[in-house]
Amino acid sequence: MVSGRLQEKNGYYYMVLSYKDATGKRKQPWYATGLPVKGNKRKAEEMLRELRRGFTPPTPERATDLSPDMLFSDYMLYWLKVVRATVEETTWGSYVRNVQGHIVPYFEGRGITLVGLQARHIQSFYLHELEHLKATSVLRLHANLHKALKYAVRLDLIPGNPVDKVDRPKAEKYMASYYTAEEMEQLFEAAKGSPLELIIQFAAFYGLRRSEVLGLRWEAIDFAAKTLTIRHIVTTVSIDGKSKLVEADRAKTKSSLRTLPLVAAFAERLQALKAQQAYNRKLCGNCYNHRYDGYVFVDEMGNLIQPDRVSDGFARLLKAHGLRHIRFHDLRHSCASLLLKQGVPMKQIQEWLGHSDISTTANIYAHLDSQSKQLSAATMEQALALPEELPENQW
Repeated sequence: MVSGRLQEKNGYYYMVLSYKDATGKRKQPWYATGLPVKGNKRKAEEMLRELRRGFTPPTPERATDLSPDMLFSDYMLYWLKVVRATVEETTWGSYVRNVQGHIVPYFEGRGITLVGLQARHIQSFYLHELEHLKATSVLRLHANLHKALKYAVRLDLIPGNPVDKVDRPKAEKYMASYYTAEEMEQLFEAAKGSPLELIIQFAAFYGLRRSEVLGLRWEAIDFAAKTLTIRHIVTTVSIDGKSKLVEADRAKTKSSLRTLPLVAAFAERLQALKAQQAYNRKLCGNCYNHRYDGYVFVDEMGNLIQPDRVSDGFARLLKAHGLRHIRFHDLRHSCASLLLKQGVPMKQIQEWLGHSDISTTANIYAHLDSQSKQLSAATMEQALALPEELPENQW
C-alpha cells in the first residue's frame, strides 16, 4: 500500500499520496476531499485510508512506436520483429523462446520502461531465473538482453547499455557424456535392423550433429572421390508454440562446412541404401513422397526422418536394450573421446568435428585427454631425471 498524508489548502483537506514510478521517480499526486478542515479530520482520514487501499500506481502507456518511455517488455517484443530478418530462423527461434518465455513475463508486470531500465533490475532478473534455470541458460538470456539493448543505444533511445554494468552468471564446467568403445559395440548390435541403425553409425563414426546427419544429401556424397561433404542441415525450431522444420544449405558455423573421407564400410552401406530407396519408389508408385528425393535418410514412403523421431527413438532403443542413457548428441562426444584415446591431436579432432575454434574442442574434451598427459609425463621423465635415492625420512 502506498503512503499518504492529509494536506490543508484554502481551508479544505487534500489527500497526497507518495510512490515511485517505473523509472524510480517520486510521484506525489493530490486528491481533493471536498471536506472543510473544520470538524472533518476523522472523515478525511478515513477517505485517505480508502484511497491508499484501492490505489494502484499507473503503468506507462503502451507505446506502439519506438520510444524511450515505452515499456521495456514491449521494446523486447518490438526488437524481436526487427531482428528476425537479420538472423537465421533457428537463431530467431531461440530468441523467441528467451524473450517470450522469460524476459517479457518477468518485466511486463513491473512496469519498467526502456529508459527506466537499470542494472539492478537486470541483476534481480538473473537471480530470479537462476532459481529454476542453469547458469548456462541465464547466460543466453544475458546475451539476448545485451544485443537488444545495444540496438537501443544505436538508435539513441538510451544513453548506455545497462547490461554492461551487471555481473553475469558464471557458466558451469561442462562435462560431456560419452560411450566407451565397448558400449558403442553394444549400441551398434542393439541398433541392427532399426530405422536408426545407419543414422547412429554416422553420428558415432563421424561425430556429426543430429542436424548434419539428417541433412545429408546424395549430392554431397562422392563415391568416386570417396568423400562426403557436410553442408546442409535439417532441424526444427519452435515459433509461436509450433514446431517448424528447417532445411538449409549451411551448417552451424563456417568451420562446420567440411569434407570428410568416405570409408569403404559406409560407402557399401550407402550404396545399398540408395538401391533400397530406388526399389521403394518403384514399389510405392504414386504413394511415394518425392519431396525429399535428394535426402539420404528418408523412410520407406519417402518421408524425411524428423529430428524428434531420432532423439525419441534413440532413447527408446537404449531403454529397450538396457543400455546406459545418453543423449543422441553424446554420440558426437563419444567419437571425440575415442579419437583422443587413440592419440589423435586436439587440432585434428577440432577439424573432424567442425568446431570453429580449438578452444571449444579443448574446453569440452580436455578432461579426457589422458594420452597427451601420459606423453608429457614420459617426456619429463626423460628430460628431468630425479635422484635415485629416496628422500630421507624425517620422522
